[in-house]
Amino acid sequence: MKQIAVIEDELFMREELTDILQKAGYAVLEITDFACAAEKLLNLSPDLVLLDLNLPGISGFQICRELKQKSTVPVLVLTSRDQMRDELHALKLGADEYLTKPCRKERLLARIANVLKRYEGRSNLLEGSGLLLDRQTYTLYIHNRSIILSKNQGKLLETFLNHGTEVVPKETLCLAVWGTAEFIDENALQVNLTRLKKTLAELQIPLQLQPVRGVGYRLTEEGGSP
Repeated sequence: MKQIAVIEDELFMREELTDILQKAGYAVLEITDFACAAEKLLNLSPDLVLLDLNLPGISGFQICRELKQKSTVPVLVLTSRDQMRDELHALKLGADEYLTKPCRKERLLARIANVLKRYEGRSNLLEGSGLLLDRQTYTLYIHNRSIILSKNQGKLLETFLNHGTEVVPKETLCLAVWGTAEFIDENALQVNLTRLKKTLAELQIPLQLQPVRGVGYRLTEEGGSP
């Protein structure tokens, strides 16, 4: 059974959406702690997020941005905001669909089904800047071609993509590659990072591994701020 997370602050609307989805055969997660919504969703890994934009204390745009930086979960925006600039902004942040309220349940369910169908088989894929990484085989899809990364390079890239633009501590990188941060020569980590940098450059992927003194590394787009 597919699981859909509903992020909606109006109680009546949230209950109505939950009823519609459950009758259509979906399991529903009602998210009401909006400030921590993105973090909770990353832990729960629903099949789709139904997202309102007008939320107390935080914008739905921010939640969408945080989700899409760290996961491939599909996001369907359902909002009363009917301005073109809002729709374009949401789509630019990674939203997969944009519907305005009021919306007929048949249209909503059809859009949900279409988005879920598009994402079938993509649960193992991580998205980056113009690339996809299969976290099971460490196959990297870029520029209409594919290349299988070495196990260590694949684990490193997966870790960076999971952290978005956040700084990844050296200990976290060691754990990802070797399963431990103890007794690991830092030179061994440097060798693997250098190999990943070389691969990114050879494939003309506009990403850089930027060192953060005394902490670790972050993955950024070329020309982006450190």
